[in-house]
Formats: sequence, C-alpha cells, structure tokens
Amino acid sequence: MTPEGIKVISFDMDGTLVEPEYSEWVWGMGIPQLFAERRGISFDEAKKIVEEEYRKIGDGSLQWYDIKYWFNFFQLDGNWKQLMNRFSHRIKIYPEVSKVLQDLFSDYRLIIISNAAREFVDIEVEVAALRGYFSRIFSATSDFGQIKKTAEFYGHICRLLGIRSTEMVHVGDHWEFDYLVPKSLGIKALHIDRSWSRSGDDVIRNLEEVGHRLGLRR
Repeated sequence: MTPEGIKVISFDMDGTLVEPEYSEWVWGMGIPQLFAERRGISFDEAKKIVEEEYRKIGDGSLQWYDIKYWFNFFQLDGNWKQLMNRFSHRIKIYPEVSKVLQDLFSDYRLIIISNAAREFVDIEVEVAALRGYFSRIFSATSDFGQIKKTAEFYGHICRLLGIRSTEMVHVGDHWEFDYLVPKSLGIKALHIDRSWSRSGDDVIRNLEEVGHRLGLRR
C-alpha cells in the first residue's frame, strides 16, 4: 500500500497519541470524589450514583462529553478547570509519539481529529507539548456538535483543508469511527490496535508503523 499525493495525516487523540488514563481519572475519580463531598457520602456510593447517571445519558448525547454539563447536573463545588488541572499529571503520550511526529512534520500537514470535547483535547495537547506539530485540531463534539465521526464529518474536514479525501491519511484506535468510516470515503485509514486483538494490512500496533504501512518517505 503506497498511496501517492498524500498531503495530510490525521490522528485521533485518546488511545492513539495520548494514553486514555487522564480521561478515566477525571470522569471515574474526580467527578465522584466531588459528588461524594457534596452529598456527604462515601466515594463508592457516589461513584455508583455518578456512573448510573452517565449511563442514563449515554454516549449518544452531546451532554455525555460535556464536563460543564456534569458540574451543573451534580451541583458540584469548585470549578471544572480546577478538576481537569488536578489530574493533568496523568496525561501521557505513548513512547513513540514524539519521534513519529518529528519524522512526519516536515513533509506532511498534521492534524488532530478527536471525538473528545475541546476542553479535554486542549489540555492534553498543551500538557503533552503536541501543539507545535499540528496545523489544525478538530473536536467533533465541540466544534461541529456531532456525537460520532461520520463520513459527512470527514468530508467536511477535507473541504475545510482544501484537499480530496484521497489526499488524507487518518490513524485512530476506534474500528468503526477511525477506520471503517474514513475508509468508506476514500481516506487512507489505519487502525492502531495496541491490544493485538485485530490483524490485517491496515492494522498497526504502534505509530512507528505508519510510514512503513503507507510507504511514506521523507
């Protein structure tokens, strides 16, 4: 697989560039802790209530991704920015990320396309010192009000960048929204599977394989 005319390489964020631990701490530890303090109950009881409310909303709703919504919903004390900053030390990029981005940066336009809310994307990019590599950063939920990355969403991104779908590569860890959907549009898609649960020509185990699989040369 050696596509010609590639201009843009797009990366998903959590699970692709950044380990998912940070989001898990904010949603699974930080929110329940604040709720427990607010209600004067144990952490375990608060966590059970919070997770049940998460399930009621579900990831098919924009509110599910909106930390400001949950602060208001649970009537939490403090500020959502303070909570996100409290766990910022949990933000970690995968070991190979810096070198891969350095290798690709001079010859390809690099962008981020994430389903995460802008609040999460921005702090992860800043703490991980990634911003300098990327010309554009897009949040499907915050910037476009879309729950999932659809073919229409990817098409809109290509139009914004002034490129054809065949001139873009997208790399991400979600089988449907980072691989099947962009591939259906003609985007060269790679599925990063760090758990070794899938195999195939378009499946990679870490980002060092991007250049090799696509035949990209500096």
